[in-house]
Amino acid sequence: MSFTGNGEMREMLAGRIGRRDIQAICQQCGNGGDDCVRETLFSLVSDDDDKVAYNALWVLTHFDGEGRDWLRRKRGILIDSLLTETHTGKRRLMLSLLDRMPVTEVDVRTDYLDFCLAKINSTEPYGIRALCLKQAFAQCRFYPELLHELKCEIEMMEHGEMSPGIRSARNNIMKQMSRMQRD
Repeated sequence: MSFTGNGEMREMLAGRIGRRDIQAICQQCGNGGDDCVRETLFSLVSDDDDKVAYNALWVLTHFDGEGRDWLRRKRGILIDSLLTETHTGKRRLMLSLLDRMPVTEVDVRTDYLDFCLAKINSTEPYGIRALCLKQAFAQCRFYPELLHELKCEIEMMEHGEMSPGIRSARNNIMKQMSRMQRD
C-alpha cells in the first residue's frame, strides 16, 4: 500500500484500522521513509474528525527508530495541541507520545508543566493522571524548587483514589526523587 496523497490516508484513518494498516503506514514512514507521508500523517492529528485524528495518533505511537526521531522534532506542536485538546483518548495518546521522548533542561515548558501538575490530582482518567505525573517529574527533575512543588502534589495523592498504575508511577517517582536527594 502506497499513499499518494492526504485523501487516501485520511480515508483509511476514517475507518477501523488494524495491525496491517498500521504496519503499512509505519513502513512507509519508517527508516529511510518519506517525510511527505510523515507530514501527511502528522497533519491528520489535527483533523476535524476525531476518529481520523485519534487513528493518526494511534499510528504515531507505533513509530520506532528514525520515525521516532522525526516525531521528536514535533514535540512543541504536540504539546500545543495537547494543551487545547478536549478529547480524552487523543490527550492520552499525545501524552504517551510525549512520554517516549527524552526531556532535557531546554525542553521544559511552564505551560506544559502547569498542565501536567494540574492533572495529577484531577478527575481525569487514571492513564492521563499517571502520564502527567511522569511528565511532570521529567521536567521538574532539573530544578529543586519544582521538585518540591511536585512532591506536594504527590503527597496530595494520598487523599484521593489511586489505581495500581498510578500508585506504581508515584512510587517509582518517589524512589527517583529520593535517589536524587542522596546524590
